[in-house]
Amino acid sequence: MKTTLWATLTANGNYAQSSPENPPKKEALDDFAAHAIAAGNFIVGRRTFEGMLENGGVGGGPFADLDVVVVSGNAGDLPGVTIARSPQEALNYLQQKGHQTALIGAGADLHNAFLSKGLVDEVIFNVVPVMEGKGLNLLIDKDNYQYKHVQLLDCKPLGSGVVQLRYAMDR
Repeated sequence: MKTTLWATLTANGNYAQSSPENPPKKEALDDFAAHAIAAGNFIVGRRTFEGMLENGGVGGGPFADLDVVVVSGNAGDLPGVTIARSPQEALNYLQQKGHQTALIGAGADLHNAFLSKGLVDEVIFNVVPVMEGKGLNLLIDKDNYQYKHVQLLDCKPLGSGVVQLRYAMDR
């Protein structure tokens, strides 16, 4: 199964954070929805999922018929989603359901967990025209310096200054 990590980054390379003063760009959100619909699923961390629930972003609209997997070591029962205790468990579940692609949606900790285990085939970065002074990073190893070669597959503007970069990961 192909695994695609989808993330929004700032112009200075941080993992983009959103707030009432700095809401997510519509173009990035629309792009995520399009990729989730194409995959038929998405995987998120518990905190991201709870944020989506607060904003009315799960359970209806474009995500109504998707398999949503929340990766969490301590989440209780969440209605309408499947709980996985690890990245590999999430992928196993989606593969058993017959999905060809898994979309790894959001949460810096979740992204880093998939990257550190070498479970990512492709990354999609939507770079937004914002710079942040403090932010989170995507890391393939939290403790040791490492690098991983990637191959540019596509680069395109999404509108409103958002640029999408798509890379294949060497595995």
